[in-house]
Amino acid sequence: MAVLRRLTQARRSSSERSALAGEAAAEAAEAALRAEPGPDGTAGRDGGTEPDGGTGTDGGTAPAAAKPGKAPKTPKASTENHTPDPDDPRAAAFFDCDNTILRGAAIFYLGVGLYRRGFLTRRDIARFAWQQAWFRLHGTEDPDHISDAKQSALGIVAGKPTADLEAICEEIFEEVVADKIWPGTRALVQMHLDAGQRVWLVTAAPLEVARIIARRLGMTGALGTVAEARDGLYTGRLVGDLLHGPAKAAAVRALARRERLDLDRCAAYSDSANDIPMLSLVGHPYVVNPDGALRRHARTQGWRVRDFRTGRKAARVGLPAAAALGVLAGATAAGVALNRRRRRS
Repeated sequence: MAVLRRLTQARRSSSERSALAGEAAAEAAEAALRAEPGPDGTAGRDGGTEPDGGTGTDGGTAPAAAKPGKAPKTPKASTENHTPDPDDPRAAAFFDCDNTILRGAAIFYLGVGLYRRGFLTRRDIARFAWQQAWFRLHGTEDPDHISDAKQSALGIVAGKPTADLEAICEEIFEEVVADKIWPGTRALVQMHLDAGQRVWLVTAAPLEVARIIARRLGMTGALGTVAEARDGLYTGRLVGDLLHGPAKAAAVRALARRERLDLDRCAAYSDSANDIPMLSLVGHPYVVNPDGALRRHARTQGWRVRDFRTGRKAARVGLPAAAALGVLAGATAAGVALNRRRRRS
């Protein structure tokens, strides 16, 4: 039966896997809300916020995308924040994690933490360090790196208790979140919270990691990659696929349907062109610390751009990347020297 299930999953198209990943993330996020104690100490609520009688109960519609080359004049990206309507029950904000809220990539910080606890080898951590340096240098994600991280993570957690990984993630990100948050993005999160809006983290990182980061920032909840588990143990498979690219948009759309949000009233924030599907869903898309492709797209669409990095790109991302590569080179050299000593002795 397990073999048949794997074969069935493998035959699904990428769009089907993205839709499944999105539905799984939305279902997990809403279940977490229901499990939280209410103001009176009882179990959480039964469902989403009641609609206010407006339109868009199906999650709203995506604004029409501008056709490349058709506009007579390229609009300039707005430099003003939109002011969230206070206590709007059908408005929310969705924030990407890596390089939008968090400096670097959450999955690589998780890898470092797992290495320190004996779950990864030196070869694993060297590979992760290189990928993290590549990400910091280029300011964008490499699909091969993402796939590599996915396969490594699934192999590590297969057969292990879900409670163990949750406890480890708690330890790892207790320190990471405090040191790696962009203050500017943190202020944007708080802007929506102060307006009484629901605020969600949307990331390809494991749901266990996403929930911790969201909780530390006072967010409503998180949409993250859902790993399949049975009887409290990870199976080594994902539900659908990574919550990445179109899967993020599917998750936001699914959550909007469940929570009765109007996406035209919602805001979304990301640094990556991979998240254009998610950004295009909402009425208030923001581009934060963008990669080149997203910056160009934002200009054509007139989207708001926020860059919390300072100075020239070489100074803001090149030097940290060079430092990371230097550390990696130093560690490699030390390892070679240590092996030579052992051979001589």
